Amino acid sequence: MQDEVFAQLVDSHYTGLYRYALSLAKSASDASDLTQQTFFVWAKKGHTLRDLNKAKTWLFTTLYREFLRNKRQGARITAIEDLPRGDQDFPSEAVDSIAPFDAQSVMAALQEVEVIFRAPLTLFYLQELSYREIASALEIPIGTVMSRLSRGKAELRSALSRRTKGGKVIEFPKSKEQLP
Repeated sequence: MQDEVFAQLVDSHYTGLYRYALSLAKSASDASDLTQQTFFVWAKKGHTLRDLNKAKTWLFTTLYREFLRNKRQGARITAIEDLPRGDQDFPSEAVDSIAPFDAQSVMAALQEVEVIFRAPLTLFYLQELSYREIASALEIPIGTVMSRLSRGKAELRSALSRRTKGGKVIEFPKSKEQLP
């Protein structure tokens, strides 16, 4: 039974966790390590979770904690521009739907956003977590989530405008339903 649950969790959440890890770590190998470490922690401690409906939030919280722990320990973090060409491509359909920018431009601009703001942006727009789930994953109040999303959008908007000519104002969807 445990093996089936574990296999289902990996199937359901591996891609989302990897994308989130990649947005935080900026390195394909570090993202893989973070994702695998997250599932390793699940294998050791996941049985203590009483409500399996909260497994997704638990996994994202664990991944974020592992990222912070690695960052504190001085783990290597590489800028996305330093990655080999193939590792710069993000396998995300959700990212491709952000118009009028191509996915690579948006993801590169996202890497310019401070990690404190990038984390909630990634969880909200790419992983489609609710404010409550983000607050739980990052262990911060919902008001802080909203504030960080607002500031993160401003930083991302600024980064994108630096990448475009004309510096036009970029409108972000207010909710997931407004995504193209």
